Amino acid sequence: MLGNDLRLRPVTVITGASSGIGRELARMAARHDEVVLVARDGEKLDTLAKEIGERGGAAHVLACDLTLPGAVGAIMAYLADHGLHCERLVNNAGFGLVGDAHSLDAGEQLASIDLNVRFLTELALAVLPGMVARRSGGILNVASVAAFLPGPGMAVYYATKAYVQSFSEGLWAEAKPHGVAVTSLCPGPVNTGFLVRATAGKRRAETTFFHLGAAQVAEEGWAGFMKGQITVIPGRTNRYVIAITRFAPRRLLALMVHRRQSGRAASTLARS
Repeated sequence: MLGNDLRLRPVTVITGASSGIGRELARMAARHDEVVLVARDGEKLDTLAKEIGERGGAAHVLACDLTLPGAVGAIMAYLADHGLHCERLVNNAGFGLVGDAHSLDAGEQLASIDLNVRFLTELALAVLPGMVARRSGGILNVASVAAFLPGPGMAVYYATKAYVQSFSEGLWAEAKPHGVAVTSLCPGPVNTGFLVRATAGKRRAETTFFHLGAAQVAEEGWAGFMKGQITVIPGRTNRYVIAITRFAPRRLLALMVHRRQSGRAASTLARS
């Protein structure tokens, strides 16, 4: 099996690559690696692939709805059909619903678990054995500052990110002895389409106060990944917030987050 792998070209696979942090991570990866761009919006992926090609990189496009059953199989089949193997994986795709859980569509909330948790896990488990056998490569899972907080107003989304953080930490310890890196990237609020869509445009004015853009988050995340860091938290303020959560009562944190989320439009959807 390993011998067959060595005849395949190594690539970095980026999910949710059509916009925001995923797009910036794809640009970072393409400076050094051949990349496979995966997301629902094929038109945006084609535009990004053309840009990467004009800069001297090489990019493949796989337009795929990752919420559908069989998405991981489709990615793995695409790699095999094109003579590629996943040397690095950027697990970025995800979406969240804003509003109290009882007021939101239950099916959509379960779909976010399927994408943010099940798909992310299934894809990681599909590519990890090859990395371990080759003793190279790694996985960058995009979590969030939300992973460290209770999430009233986005309860399911915050819970999925807590899973991603815990899963990544566990894989880091398991994979490290085999020469494989696993890193979780935990950004705070970032001025991306995710935020604008999640709030139905109601918080556009706030974006001017964010200190970090998607490009800076991607740059710090990729650098930490290349160094083998277990967790990357871009921005001093975000690191300070997470440090506070270790000492603040969970009841107080839940009430504070709920107050902040209460201004957001209920039942709005954000996807990457």
